[in-house]
Amino acid sequence: MGRLIVIEGLDGAGKNTMARAVTEALTERGARVISRAFPRYGEDIHADLARDGLHGRLGDLTESVNGMALLFALDRRAAAEQLRADLDRADIVLVDRYVASNAAYGAARLRQDADGEFIDWVRALEVDRFGIPVPDEQLLLRVPVEVAADRARSRESDDATRARDSYESDDSLQSRCGRVYEQLAERNWLSPWRVVDGAGQVDAASLVVTL
Repeated sequence: MGRLIVIEGLDGAGKNTMARAVTEALTERGARVISRAFPRYGEDIHADLARDGLHGRLGDLTESVNGMALLFALDRRAAAEQLRADLDRADIVLVDRYVASNAAYGAARLRQDADGEFIDWVRALEVDRFGIPVPDEQLLLRVPVEVAADRARSRESDDATRARDSYESDDSLQSRCGRVYEQLAERNWLSPWRVVDGAGQVDAASLVVTL
């Protein structure tokens, strides 16, 4: 049975870049690695509906924090069987965003912290009710909100298909979400967390030694 390792962080933190570097470093050490990412845009109807909501194409549904969180959760529920199969055949299943993302962004939208009821609601929904695999370890890629925002804007400028959504373009939301992520990491929510400094280049080779 493999280990489920999750990378979390703000939009523009560099999660995708870190995931590629960690995958390469683990592979060089002989590990069998499978990489996944959520939301699964273009693969799952719930993810695609969530994307529509983030870009204002679902009417007032987007205003519902629980409604949007449910769409993201249903995407993971649909992928749960595949994740379990991945864990059966790989040493490491590395996931870019997972259930903590849903918890952090929803709590931030509601202006709650990690002790608020929304965090408990997400856990009850995704882990207890949907039975998605629980991470073995979660890595929080910590970057200043301003740096993450600049990276997201640069990504949007360089790639016309990567227009920022309503969450990504809300600097106040990103700031609150960053605080919730820090609290989740402090509490080792769902599993042990490790905080990785993402302001500069992440040393993936050193990081994977302890994974």
